[in-house]
Amino acid sequence: MSAVDVALSPIHIESGLLRNPNESIAIYLTVAGSVIPMCILESDSIASVKLRIQTCKGFLVKKQKLVFQGRELSRNSCLVKDYGVSSGAVLHLILRVSNRLVMITVETAFGKEFEFQVDRFRNVRFLKQKIAQVAKGFAFVDVEDQEILCDGKKLDDQRLVDDICKNRDAIVHLVVVKPARLEKDKIQTRLENVGFLLQPVIVNPNLKISPAIWSMLNSASEGLRKVKNPIRSSEGTGGAYLMQHPSGNKYVAVFKPMDEEPLAVNNPRGLPPSANGEGLKKGTKVGEGALREVAAYILDHPLTGPRSSKNENETGFAGVAPTIMVKCLNPQFNHPRGYDGGQENIKVGSLQMFMKNCGSCEDMGPRDFPVEEVHKITVFDLRTANADRHAGNILMNREGDRIVLIPIDHGYCLPENFQDCTFDWMYWPQAREPYSQETLDYINSLDAEQDIALLSSYGWDLSVECSRTLRISTMLLKKGATKGLSPFAIGQIMCRENLNKESMIEKIIQKAHDSMLTGMSEAAFLETVSRIMDSELENMS
Repeated sequence: MSAVDVALSPIHIESGLLRNPNESIAIYLTVAGSVIPMCILESDSIASVKLRIQTCKGFLVKKQKLVFQGRELSRNSCLVKDYGVSSGAVLHLILRVSNRLVMITVETAFGKEFEFQVDRFRNVRFLKQKIAQVAKGFAFVDVEDQEILCDGKKLDDQRLVDDICKNRDAIVHLVVVKPARLEKDKIQTRLENVGFLLQPVIVNPNLKISPAIWSMLNSASEGLRKVKNPIRSSEGTGGAYLMQHPSGNKYVAVFKPMDEEPLAVNNPRGLPPSANGEGLKKGTKVGEGALREVAAYILDHPLTGPRSSKNENETGFAGVAPTIMVKCLNPQFNHPRGYDGGQENIKVGSLQMFMKNCGSCEDMGPRDFPVEEVHKITVFDLRTANADRHAGNILMNREGDRIVLIPIDHGYCLPENFQDCTFDWMYWPQAREPYSQETLDYINSLDAEQDIALLSSYGWDLSVECSRTLRISTMLLKKGATKGLSPFAIGQIMCRENLNKESMIEKIIQKAHDSMLTGMSEAAFLETVSRIMDSELENMS
C-alpha cells in the first residue's frame, strides 16, 4: 500500500491560489508537524478545498481527510462555513500520496523510528543514502554502520523498493550499533516476565471462540514470538498494526489499540486529544472504536440466524471479518512515554482477521460490483447507522470470475444519534435496485432486542442512546424494505442532505419526543416513533 498519513516535505501553496483578501479567510493546515497557511473562501465546499490541496505545486495527493476541532469534514458537498471554519482556524490534514511514492518506516534495534517517502522505483542503495540524510538529526543512528534488513533478510543494493513493498506497507529495519542490541535483550527479558505477547480478552467464558479466530490468534502470537513485529499501516487516522504470519511473508490480522484511536491520548497520526471525549463522528466516544469493531462482527449474523455455538464459524451476511478484543504487548506500538516491556505498556484493542483483497472500492468505479454484494453492505450499514461508510473502507476481492466486497473499519457504527450517518454507496447505481427476496427474508429475521442482549453477553452493555439507535435503525430498515424501498430510498431517510438540515429519521424522532408525556417508558416512545414512521413512509408511496 502506498497510502500515507504524513509527509516530511512541506507542501508549497501556489501563489495563484491566494484569493482576494476582502473575500477570503486564512486557515492553517497541519501535516507531520508542519503548519501551512492557506487562503480559502467561506463559500468554498469541502470538495473544492480538497481539490486545491490536491493540485498544489510540488505535491500530489488524490485522497485526503480534513479534521477540524475533533470532527472530520466528511461531507464534501457542504461549505466550510457549515463546519464552523473561520479565519485563523487550524485544520489537520491526513494525506494519502500517489501510487508512485511509498512510505518507508525505518526502525532501529533500539526501538526508535522515523518515516519518509521514496519513489518505489529507486533501489536499496538510494534508500541507504536517503536514510543517511534523514537520520542526521537522530543521535541514535550511526549512518556509517548500517545494514538494510526486511523480514530479517539483508537487501542487495540493486534491489528496487517496489520489489520489497509489493502488496504491503514498507517496513525497513536499520540495524546499528551493539548498545542498541543490548537494550533490546533487556526489553525481551521484561516481555518474558509479563507472560504473554497476545491474549484474547474473554468476558464470558461460556461463549466459545470460533476455530477461525483461534487460528488467527495462534498465527499472530507465533509471529510475535518469532519477532515478526507488527507493521503500522499508513492507512486511516488511528493506529492500525498489521500482524505478521510466523513466516514473515504475509499478514494474518489487524490490531487497533484503543488508546491509539483518532483523538485518543496516544494517537500516532498527530491528531490532538479530544477535548470532550467525543470521537471524530458525532455520537461516538474516543476509545470505543475497538468495541464497535467487535460488535460489527457479532451483529453480522449468518443467513441461518444469530451467532451461536452452532453457527459461529459461518460467514456473516455482510462478510465482516472475524474480530475479537485482545491485549497485546510489543515495542512497535506507539508508546510516547517510553517502552520497557512492562505491564504499563500492554495495549487493549480489536484484532481483526486480515482479508485477502485486490484493493478498495476507492481504486475502481462501482459499475462491475454485483448488486447482491452492494446490497449486503447496505443492509449492515443501515441497521447499524454506520457513520463512516466510504469507498475506501470496502475492500474488493475476486473469487474466480466473481467480485466480492468486504466491509472493514466499523469503529463508528452504532452511534448515539443519526447526525453523521453517511453512505458512499448511495451514489452507486446498485443502491437504487430493490432488495432480492433472500435479502428481504434476512432483513425480516433481524431483531434489535436480541442483538442488544447478544452484545451484552459479549461484554458490551450498549448505552441507552446507542440501544435506541439500533432499535430505530432496525425498525426503519425492516419497514422500508417491506414497502419495497431501495437501499437508496432508505438511506435518504437516514442521512442528512447537508450538514445543517436534519434527516427525516431525526425529524421523526423529534416529533416522537415532542409528543411524549412525562414518565413515558422507552417502549412507549419507540411505539410512537413507529407510528410516525409508518405515516411518513405512507406519504412517500
